[in-house]
Amino acid sequence: MHLLSQRWVLLAGIVGAMSASADSPLNDARSSLEKWVETHQTTSKTKADWQSDREMLGQNILLFERELKSVEEQIAKIGTGNTQADKERVQTESALKASKEALDKAGIFAAELESGIAKLVPRLPVPLQEILKPLLNRMPAGSAGTRMPATERIQVAVGILGELDKFNNAVSIFSEKRRNAQQEEVAVQTVYVGLGAAYFVNDAGDLAGTGAPGAGGWEWTLRAELAPTVREVIRIYRNEQPARFVALPATIR
Repeated sequence: MHLLSQRWVLLAGIVGAMSASADSPLNDARSSLEKWVETHQTTSKTKADWQSDREMLGQNILLFERELKSVEEQIAKIGTGNTQADKERVQTESALKASKEALDKAGIFAAELESGIAKLVPRLPVPLQEILKPLLNRMPAGSAGTRMPATERIQVAVGILGELDKFNNAVSIFSEKRRNAQQEEVAVQTVYVGLGAAYFVNDAGDLAGTGAPGAGGWEWTLRAELAPTVREVIRIYRNEQPARFVALPATIR
């Protein structure tokens, strides 16, 4: 503002000096003054426009900086996401490896169970074999080419072992047929005491004997003198008479 005042004072002096001169110099001075005023106005407008443009440019710079920061943050998140994804992938691969190893061990265990059961079945009482038939039919004939999952094979084997344990810890009576001395089949009642011993008798009481597991199946021996004792055991089992201790012979093998 001080500089502008000096310029106006200077112009006033010039105009005063021009008044004392001829008309032509005065006209030149006026023309010069008009051009100066026009130039000053143009300069002021340009300055104002620049001020406005500078403010807009500054706002754009701030906007671009914010967008750049946002992009950088997104890139950082992507990098973190990739790291997390890699970590999860490694964990998944490790879990899959452990699962495969566990399944392989389960397959070996299932094969061992199946082999043991297959060898045991012929030595089981026929009534128990009938009980186990649904489970035995589910057991694969050979473990090498089976597509049956190891977990299912183990479930079947465990089911069979469960039935074996139930039978072995109980006294069971079944209707069967035995051959007498004349090799005739006679209907009898057989008392199985677990998987270790069995006793049979017919309704007439003239055919009786004992049974025990052998290498090729159960082996039966005629013991007619045991008929009254075995019939008493059956009556006790059916609650037809009070329970009491009954002595029967047993063979330990």
